[in-house]
Amino acid sequence: MSRRTVILGGTGFIGLQLGTRLAELAGHGDEIHLVDNFSRGRRDAYVEALLAKHACVRVLESDVSVQDGLACLTGSYDHVYLLASVIGVRRAETHPEEVFRKNTRMILNTLEWMVTSGSKRIFFSSTSENYAGGYALDVVPIPTPETVPLVISDIENPRFSYAITKIWGEAAAIAFARRYGFTAVIGRYHNVYGPRMGFDHVIPQLSQRILEGEIPLRVYGAEQTRAFCYVSDGVEATRLLMEAPLNDTTIVHIGNDREEVAMGELAGRLLELAGRPAIYVPQPAPRGSVERRAPDIARLRALTPYEPQVSLADGLARTFEWYRRALSAPVAEP
Repeated sequence: MSRRTVILGGTGFIGLQLGTRLAELAGHGDEIHLVDNFSRGRRDAYVEALLAKHACVRVLESDVSVQDGLACLTGSYDHVYLLASVIGVRRAETHPEEVFRKNTRMILNTLEWMVTSGSKRIFFSSTSENYAGGYALDVVPIPTPETVPLVISDIENPRFSYAITKIWGEAAAIAFARRYGFTAVIGRYHNVYGPRMGFDHVIPQLSQRILEGEIPLRVYGAEQTRAFCYVSDGVEATRLLMEAPLNDTTIVHIGNDREEVAMGELAGRLLELAGRPAIYVPQPAPRGSVERRAPDIARLRALTPYEPQVSLADGLARTFEWYRRALSAPVAEP
C-alpha cells in the first residue's frame, strides 16, 4: 500500500536528510513532499540531486507560518513531519518576537490542517531546551528522562523564546491529537549535528572560527558538557518512531547517550582536525546555557530498534570536512 508523506521544513538540515532516507526506502506509488519557504533551508545542489534521483519526491515552496500556507497540499497524508521552525540562539536573543510569532503560527496552522485534511500521524520536532531552566533548580537528572518538569527559569531572557514555543507546541499537539483522533509523536532532539546545518550551532561556529584562523580560539562555557547526536542517527530515530505501533501521543528523547564531551575538549578535537594544537581560551558561558545535557533514551530503545551508529570522532570528522569544503567554495557540492 502506497504512503503519502510530507515534511514541513523539508529542505532544512534534518528535513532534507530525512527526505533522502525516506526516498531510499520508498515503495511503488509512495509520495514524499518537501515543503519549505527557503528562509533557512535552500534549494541547493543537495536538493536537486535528491529530485534527480527519486521521482517520488517533490519540493513545494510555501510558508507554513502564514494563513493558507498549507493550501499547496491536497488530500490527507499518512505521515506528517513538522520540522519547520525559527531556531538558533542568536535569532532567539536578537528577534524573540519573530520566534514567538512564526513558531506558534506554524504549529497552530499545521495542527488545524491535520484536522481538516484528515491526516493520520504527525511528528512534532521539539527540543531538550524545554527543560534547560530546570538544571539551575536541580530538578533535572543526568541522563535526563522524558518525565522531567519543563521549566523556564528566567522569563525575561529572550534565549528562552524558542523553548517557550516548543513547550507550547508540545501541549498543543497533545490537545489536538487527543481531541481530533490523530496520533502525535513528539521528539525532543538533543544536540543533533552534521553537515549542512548552517552556522547557528556550536560545532559549525567553532569550525568556522577555526577555519578562518581565529587565534587564540575562544570557547564559551568550556567546562559545560553535551551529548551530541550525528544527524543520520537522529533521522533514523525519527523515522523509526513514526513506524512504531503507537496509538496515543508519545514524547520521546532523540539523541546519543554513549558519549558526553566538554566544550573545551570538543574545541580541542576540532583544532586537531584542522592540524592545529588543541589550545583555546575559556570564556564565560552564555546566559541561560546549562552545565550538562545528556538524554536518557531508554524509551526510544523500548519503542524502536534504534541504536546510535556514528561515534563522536567519526561525526566530527565528517562535519568538519564538510565545513572545510563549504567555506572554501561558493557552494558545497554533494
